[in-house]
Amino acid sequence: MQFKLHSFITVVLILAMIFVFLPQPLFAAEIVDTNDIAEGFDEYEAEPSDDIVEGFDDEIEDEQNRKSDDDILEGFEETGEDTGTAEFEDEPGPSVFSLDGYLKLGSSWNVAHQAPEAGETDWRGLSRLRVELQLDLSTKFSDSWKALISAKGAYDFVYCIRGRDEFTAAVLENYEKELELRETYILGSPFHSLDIKAGRQIVVWGKSDNIRVTDVLNPIDMREPGLTDIEDLRLPVTMTRLDYYAGDWNVTGIALHEIRFNKSPEYGSDFYPVTASPLPGDIPSDSMDNTEFAIAISGIFSGWDIAFYWADIYNDAPHRELIASGPPPQSEMKHARLSMIGTAFNAAVGNWLIKAEFAWFDGLKFYNAAGNTYSRTDVFAGIEYSGFKDTTISVEAVNRHINNISDALKEAPDEANENEYQSVVRLTRNFLNETLTITLLASTFGETGQDGAFQRFTGEYDVTDAVKVTGGAVFYQSGDLARFRKIGDNDRLFVEIRYSF
Repeated sequence: MQFKLHSFITVVLILAMIFVFLPQPLFAAEIVDTNDIAEGFDEYEAEPSDDIVEGFDDEIEDEQNRKSDDDILEGFEETGEDTGTAEFEDEPGPSVFSLDGYLKLGSSWNVAHQAPEAGETDWRGLSRLRVELQLDLSTKFSDSWKALISAKGAYDFVYCIRGRDEFTAAVLENYEKELELRETYILGSPFHSLDIKAGRQIVVWGKSDNIRVTDVLNPIDMREPGLTDIEDLRLPVTMTRLDYYAGDWNVTGIALHEIRFNKSPEYGSDFYPVTASPLPGDIPSDSMDNTEFAIAISGIFSGWDIAFYWADIYNDAPHRELIASGPPPQSEMKHARLSMIGTAFNAAVGNWLIKAEFAWFDGLKFYNAAGNTYSRTDVFAGIEYSGFKDTTISVEAVNRHINNISDALKEAPDEANENEYQSVVRLTRNFLNETLTITLLASTFGETGQDGAFQRFTGEYDVTDAVKVTGGAVFYQSGDLARFRKIGDNDRLFVEIRYSF
């Protein structure tokens, strides 16, 4: 495992030096723009400030929803006033509806699995051949009110190709096909400084692009970890949101009516690291008593921004709880109710972007400490540099510390770590007039990767404005964390073709 990890890191470092320090013209396919030949004859133009504060987009998108939703629902021009001219009376006005979406074909090919034991699923070779269609229907009722309905359907043909009898019922039920209502809401502004948004939504908290600390409101799809970024993994939740704007500050109040948790790898999949079948789960119902609540106060200023968060939510990660002493004893998986307070900070200094987050969670429960609750402190720091041409380098790290942990929690079945450390290094570079983006990402758990790790190499090429091709590889290392045990053979190649309309 160590040889494999060190070898890959060596390759990453070599590629990093090539991408950062070698000029782009070494790529023969790049087209030389004649405007570059005449560079220097134009008037001097200052570097846009948007490049300096790169990385603020996600937070601004979340905290100023009026802007982001206008982008989503763009194209809704107001119907012009009647001109009174007879020849124009029968002409239809602009449509108040807009239909957008995408069609995507994605495939994965496992390259490191050994031949399975008798009775086990053979995960060698083709492991995913998934067709996905998402439709977004938006409408604008007036200058102040608009709505979006988004739905996604998907089918994975790999189970028909390889034979459905080869897979567990849980895998077939949760991987083969999917039909889901995505972001679906109505958004309005009854007053100039107040927005109301009700329906299924995605709310992004925090500053990190790769690690979740204060970003706790939306669950994520973890069924194929490491394959894509967090921004593409968030699952919408039904909620009511109020935003009040006062100068540079925004106060947000949220009530989450839908209780929804992470989509985890299912029993029988190649990312389910244990052989025993899962325990039954106790999922809280969608009721008034179980409603989750959250408040955010955020300010955006010149070159920096800050946010403060509070949330009363259920823990996405369940804990094992004894429900009958037996014999034999009976257990089930439950989700504890947590309180979270946190803050997040961004500051741009020249080509540097500095990030920090802090979160304190109270109410954690464990099997070995029945009746007791624990708290956890998460501290995150990150830095991003964009001083090289068309290149961004970022380093992020978090330490999750369980306060006053007892020795009992370190034993099975809890096996809790007093300190859980994660670091992410990311290198992104654009080529061919920003039509090709190469990304190298290494995520490590534990100081030396002893808890697990994965690395991803991705290339994205814009064939046209509507067609994008993505391909790459993901390499995994097994570790001591429960979710990383026995996944070291899951290395895979992947490719995706997406058509947006």
